[in-house]
Amino acid sequence: MKDKFNKFMQGRYGIDQLSRFTMGAALVMIVLAIFLQRSYVGTLLDTVGLLLIVYTYFRIFSRNIQNRYEENQKYLNATGKLRMRIGREKNMMEQRKTHHIYTCPGCGQKIRIPRGKGKIEIDCPKCHTKFIKKS
Repeated sequence: MKDKFNKFMQGRYGIDQLSRFTMGAALVMIVLAIFLQRSYVGTLLDTVGLLLIVYTYFRIFSRNIQNRYEENQKYLNATGKLRMRIGREKNMMEQRKTHHIYTCPGCGQKIRIPRGKGKIEIDCPKCHTKFIKKS
């Protein structure tokens, strides 16, 4: 069965970031529609969610790889700054387990200091302002 599916998918575009996003958006809309069943908004969300699922599967099974690739690149370019900011914040949250992150009072530069060093004097690498913090 797996071989038949792999053979079917040969020459087709497959799943990319835009497909994942549209499928996730469709799922959110359908779940919201469940809670708003008896209203016009619920019907609209349900319809839009269904259309997004159809569009996602159209993209996944498409043989026009060049157009699907260009659509995905437009999506990645449009969301690049947001994805980079989310990645940076995620990285900062992971670093907070092992480091303190202080902001320089002079220039606003973020400085990373290992935890457990006690009271230390920090010299900002950017503007050379010195300030004391308890690590």
